[in-house]
Amino acid sequence: MGFITVVFHLLLHTVGLCSGGSTSQYVRKAEPAIDIPLELFPQPSGYNAPEQVHITQGDLVGRGVIISWVTPVERHPNVVTYWEDGKQDEKHKTHSITTSYRYYNYSSGYIHHATIKKLNYDTLYFYELGKQNVTRRFSFTTPPKVGPDVPYTFGIMGDLGQTYASKQTLDHYVSNPKGQAVLMVGDLSYADHYPFHDNRRWDSWGRFIEKSAAYQPWIWTAGNHELDFAPEIEEYTPFKPYMHRYHVPYRASQSTSPLWYSIKRASAYIIVLSSYSAYGKYTPQYKWLKQELPRLTGPRHHG
Repeated sequence: MGFITVVFHLLLHTVGLCSGGSTSQYVRKAEPAIDIPLELFPQPSGYNAPEQVHITQGDLVGRGVIISWVTPVERHPNVVTYWEDGKQDEKHKTHSITTSYRYYNYSSGYIHHATIKKLNYDTLYFYELGKQNVTRRFSFTTPPKVGPDVPYTFGIMGDLGQTYASKQTLDHYVSNPKGQAVLMVGDLSYADHYPFHDNRRWDSWGRFIEKSAAYQPWIWTAGNHELDFAPEIEEYTPFKPYMHRYHVPYRASQSTSPLWYSIKRASAYIIVLSSYSAYGKYTPQYKWLKQELPRLTGPRHHG
């Protein structure tokens, strides 16, 4: 994904003066993109084991986290257990909202989204999904409190897909300990690249990114490969798989759609836009952006 596409999908505005710059000179080799076979994305062991775990910011300022996962067979358990590092005796539980969908000849598993709120800034948390012998444990660190010149390092990815070249990119990012969150600027799984928009490729992509996305937030943006609009197979709802699988805190910024929203994280003010939704004058996206932009230069109230 080129720079011009990044500009269309995502706008970044720095609050105050913030140290920035490149943390890596890495450039992936220009090689043919060869798909990774489905069988190389196995499900985790255990009956109904939680899988495709990923997190994103769950509020406007970074004190919330949305934890998402799939249970392939049964709707339950639909609970996330979490605790602050060093306080394992003070565990908390939050229930998810659960959804599922059909796409052509595919039926999804049970997709869970649980929002945790009022977390402490700059703090390590652990969380568990599943039950008994199929419990899986992960962790994440909340960002520092929003403010000018707060150091924070983002990775930026787009057009990831699930090829051997994709693996090279993701492995390189995971190997760099500096990255604290990913700005995913669209074109995620490339499921639409396969016959009948093979939605098994949404599942395999969720397993593929889990080694990063379960431990640090990926900030989601929809690109053209998330449309999945396919009248030839009687699929007329744009963004159906994406909207079911990837939830974002759009209401926190008074947006009317998860396809455009904003968040603050450390010293960054992030505005996500959808260039594949209507954006002409007087459209909902245009009206929201017109209301949002003055906040970038108005009084800075840090939550």
